[in-house]
Amino acid sequence: MSLNKQFTAGLNAQLDQLKADKVYKTLNYLDSPQGPWVEMEGRGRVLILSSNNYVGLADEPSVIQAGIDGLKKWGAGTASVRFICGTYTVHRELEAALAKFVGCESSLSFVAAWNAN
Repeated sequence: MSLNKQFTAGLNAQLDQLKADKVYKTLNYLDSPQGPWVEMEGRGRVLILSSNNYVGLADEPSVIQAGIDGLKKWGAGTASVRFICGTYTVHRELEAALAKFVGCESSLSFVAAWNAN
């Protein structure tokens, strides 16, 4: 057996074991806005207990409208990280408001938690 075939066979064996152990991860496809209940492809209506939508803003009409308004005004983003292509003035305003609210000198906003880390 060639090295490539051995490697592939080893990977396939590991994948088979993950499936047998019921820890193999697959993507779930949503066919509705994120909320407590969603329509999930192949499963129907499903209660979601694992999202970060703690206060229910993901499908809040006023938040959706604010997103639409922001897209119309600012477009779909700077097309790169903020220190390369720039930071929107609205981000600076948000960060100033957050710093004032928290009572500190300044703040930074990030698009996702992993960016902050």
